[in-house]
Amino acid sequence: MDETSSYAIIKEMLEAPALMRRFDCARTADWIRDIEVKKRLLLTGEGASRIFPAKNMISLALQRHSPWQIHTEGARQAVEYNLKDFFILGASASGRTRELTALFEKLKLAHIPTHAVTAAGSRLAEIADHVIPLSCGPEKATAATKSVIEQALLYQSLLQGDKWNNLGIAADLCERVLQQTIAPDIISLLKDTPVIYFSGRNDGVAEELALKTNEIAHKKSIYLEGTYALHGIEEVMQADEVVVVIEPFSEEIEKYNHILKDRAGVTVIAVSSTETPFPTIRIPALSGFNGYIQLMAGWNLLVALGLANAIDIDKTTRARKVGNEI
Repeated sequence: MDETSSYAIIKEMLEAPALMRRFDCARTADWIRDIEVKKRLLLTGEGASRIFPAKNMISLALQRHSPWQIHTEGARQAVEYNLKDFFILGASASGRTRELTALFEKLKLAHIPTHAVTAAGSRLAEIADHVIPLSCGPEKATAATKSVIEQALLYQSLLQGDKWNNLGIAADLCERVLQQTIAPDIISLLKDTPVIYFSGRNDGVAEELALKTNEIAHKKSIYLEGTYALHGIEEVMQADEVVVVIEPFSEEIEKYNHILKDRAGVTVIAVSSTETPFPTIRIPALSGFNGYIQLMAGWNLLVALGLANAIDIDKTTRARKVGNEI
């Protein structure tokens, strides 16, 4: 990415590593004590404020054998649940998301405490019982970027407390992948495709990139969880479509090659810390922060694709900065 670019989204993406370097993990200390009592969390919100922050936390918790039961759900569906024994945590960069404010208003009437990561002074901040205001500053571009990273760090700090290792190194690696030049042959493979499939773990990365593809590259996209790409969807794939595999499972690489490339005739691209038989965007790996590195590598790819197609990557025709606003 070009640091001198006039695009707001590029500037906001490039602010994310600095945000990581100055992150204060002590901001969630009081909440950790409350979670230790309940040990049941519901992480809610909509779109980018939920996908990566919540699913990255759940994935890390399962890897680390956390005793906490952590669930995530969209706010409209969460209204239908019995949440009286949960620690309720919702995120919204704007604090004006209709579904989340409606859920928090209902929980307030039921005297169930709520916690929010949101903009200071917003409607959500007024409704929530406990608030951690975002420090990343406003985002001018339609697609949320640096706010997603701060939300994810705050969620992860609930798991780790003050036991942070390598956050500065992670920030440096994220900065490196943001500034990496995407090979022209990879962009040419994506430039004219009508659909981009993102295949990867259910940790929020591939799913969030599928959303960002709509907002940044203005292309249709589909998220294929885990190995879903190997279980029948090849029946309807077309030869002009592309599958981007995020950190493919080593055990399945040959299957991706056989089922998707050879049988379905689609192009397969990998974002990976290891070599693959596909055109590959090579990235570093760092335990505890791989999701951030992969996500920012994906951002870089989508920006390069949008610019190659002469897209105004800051603006959309129909999509709004706040999706379903109150």
